Amino acid sequence: MSDNVADDVRGRAREAIRRSGLSQRQFAARLGIDPTKLSKSLTGSRRFTALELAGIADETGVTVNWLLNGRDDAETVSAAPRDSSAVRPPPASLADHPGAAREHNRKLQIIEAAWTLIAEHGYHSVRVAQVARACGTSSATVHYHFPTLEHLLVEALRHSVKQAFDRQVAGLHTIGDPYERLLRLIELQLPGSDRLRLEWSIWLQVWTAAALNPEMRELHAASYRRWHETIARTLREGRESGVFGDFDVEEMTRRLTALIDGLGIQVMTGMPGRSVEHMRDTLRSVIDRDVLGH
Repeated sequence: MSDNVADDVRGRAREAIRRSGLSQRQFAARLGIDPTKLSKSLTGSRRFTALELAGIADETGVTVNWLLNGRDDAETVSAAPRDSSAVRPPPASLADHPGAAREHNRKLQIIEAAWTLIAEHGYHSVRVAQVARACGTSSATVHYHFPTLEHLLVEALRHSVKQAFDRQVAGLHTIGDPYERLLRLIELQLPGSDRLRLEWSIWLQVWTAAALNPEMRELHAASYRRWHETIARTLREGRESGVFGDFDVEEMTRRLTALIDGLGIQVMTGMPGRSVEHMRDTLRSVIDRDVLGH
């Protein structure tokens, strides 16, 4: 990353934090890092890590794409979601009004609380009162932002899509080699952490809802196309540069995404002999054999 680009990233990070209405110390606590680390990153004596960039995006409602490139829809190695989030950061003109920042932060807090509860307990087990209690607010406030639980499930999906996109852009934008990028992309999807297992839980529930609800099916298809295209972009680049073997990119993308989904479901449902390590080894073996052509 050039110095000019790094300056732009720092400037946009400062702007996002300013619009959040939080002090740097408060924001560092939300990120789970020492305030001096945040200060050094904002002044240029250290670089933001990929995890920190994703955290800034998550806490403020911006995207990592915007932090890095100044636009939500800038071309990257990951395909941008059509609608990555229903929550936008407060406009700059309103950033100095505490009420606007509080309203923005409250909506983000409700979505995060609903996302966690749905992932942990299941969509049909969650009640608005539980979401309100987790946020320290009233059921009326939750209903004000999201009239029904179905609205919350939709936003939980969009929240998962945005988080995945932010994680991918933050983690992949410096990796030039298509093979290494593909391996890293796979690694970012493994349900190996508590957070990613919750994300997989949301997707399992969305797949069930999409099978029964045509409106949810449309939203799921739009989100899944982004994931499909992200894999396809790396495969296409690797094939055209000669790093990968000769294959049909669309067909290989369908095979890899289906394999990732199937293995992930087996891990999440506790199938004997199916672990994150088994999932990783299987995917790497298929990539080496069918994508590299070894």
